[in-house]
Amino acid sequence: MNIAKYIDHTILKPIAQRKDIEKLCNEAKEYSFASVCVNPCWVAYASELLKGSSVKVCTVIGFPLGANDSAVKAFEAKHAIEQGASEVDMVINIGALKAGEYDLVKKDIQAVREASVGKILKVIIETSYLTDEEKQRVCKICAEVGADFVKTSTGFSDGGATTQDVALMAASAGSKVKVKASGGIRTREDALKMIEAGASRLGTSSGIKIV
Repeated sequence: MNIAKYIDHTILKPIAQRKDIEKLCNEAKEYSFASVCVNPCWVAYASELLKGSSVKVCTVIGFPLGANDSAVKAFEAKHAIEQGASEVDMVINIGALKAGEYDLVKKDIQAVREASVGKILKVIIETSYLTDEEKQRVCKICAEVGADFVKTSTGFSDGGATTQDVALMAASAGSKVKVKASGGIRTREDALKMIEAGASRLGTSSGIKIV
């Protein structure tokens, strides 16, 4: 199995510097990863470094808390795309979901979907904070608004991806929405378990070790 094609080669640390982004992009080209995932301030630089390669530029929106206003998330997504991003990973309004404010959750995701038409939208639901019922509900909302992926975690919360959550999300989101597993995937064994559970993409900073 070519695991590299599943991997979003990721660096989202707040102390990441230009040299780190350059290293990340060079590695992504060498190993033919699906994308690099970087913070928005690095999108233009990563896009320049990856020009002419098959590696996509992915960035994060409303990261890592998801508590930004929807209009801000939409602007952030639109600007990132203008800078060269072809994939955006947005964090939902977690508090709204926990409160049962499903219309607000849906409008929040919809705002970013409308700002990213034609690009890949992955919706981070932060599974460690949610009940199974909440996970199922938000996956169905993602399907309703036309998201391309639901994603387990930011990697900045209390927990990361589990095979149980990946399987639940895959079953709940339907056939048109894929699953990205992210958070705590550090070995080839971890990666294969996530893929077997239903993940079509893996977010990890351990991509080279995995392949």
